[in-house]
Amino acid sequence: MSKESKSIYNFDINLIHEYYSLIERQGPGSPEMTIRALSFIEGLSEYSKIADIGCGTGGQTMVLAKHIPGIVTGIDRSDRFIDLFNRNAGKANLQHRVKGIVGSMEDLPFQKEELDLIWSEGAIFCMGFERGLNEWYHFLKKGGFIAVTEATWFTEKRPAEIEDFWQAGYPEIDTIPNKLAQMQKAGYVPVAAFVLPENCWTEHFYAPQLAAQEEFLRTHAGNRMAEEYIAFERYEQALYVKYKAHYGYAFYIGKKI
Repeated sequence: MSKESKSIYNFDINLIHEYYSLIERQGPGSPEMTIRALSFIEGLSEYSKIADIGCGTGGQTMVLAKHIPGIVTGIDRSDRFIDLFNRNAGKANLQHRVKGIVGSMEDLPFQKEELDLIWSEGAIFCMGFERGLNEWYHFLKKGGFIAVTEATWFTEKRPAEIEDFWQAGYPEIDTIPNKLAQMQKAGYVPVAAFVLPENCWTEHFYAPQLAAQEEFLRTHAGNRMAEEYIAFERYEQALYVKYKAHYGYAFYIGKKI
């Protein structure tokens, strides 16, 4: 099977987790954009409860915790990610109020209306934007906030190559107006939406992968699936360079009413 006809779902999840454990962020983003999104969040205190869903190794979580009060719980399905997450919390001297736990975003370990803020950068696609907004809604207090990044079309029409790639991998990708309509339908007041700048992809996501790819290939020398996976990642990066005018990530911030 060619890399062009594959999607991320063709590869073993443990292989993917191993690869992404080699870099600080598991999706496009930057400390500056995390802080910008936080500027729209109000009313947090030292007693607030925050969940970072699909937290990965905590690249964005540690930024989050350094700029807001409250208790932060990171949740990810990967044992490998959570081990690194908790080590990173210790390195940042945040272990007293930041903890990572292994769990599913589809079965969150919270009570109804327990959370003041739900955060998720580059992860809600795992269960789908609309489903995530609807199911996570119940865990937020009235007046609580949700802030997520999501793959987004910037243009109404796209070249077939990039359209086909995203339809194979994440057919829920859509335009900003349609995403905001979904947020409003789920019971949130849309507070803000903004596009992540290009450096969130190039500098903070793709550049660190260059060394990671070489290390990964050395570790898995002769492993055809590992080699195909790196070829897929490189193809995805090439598509971004070629078609970045048509798509990217956007931050969506909503308030529960």
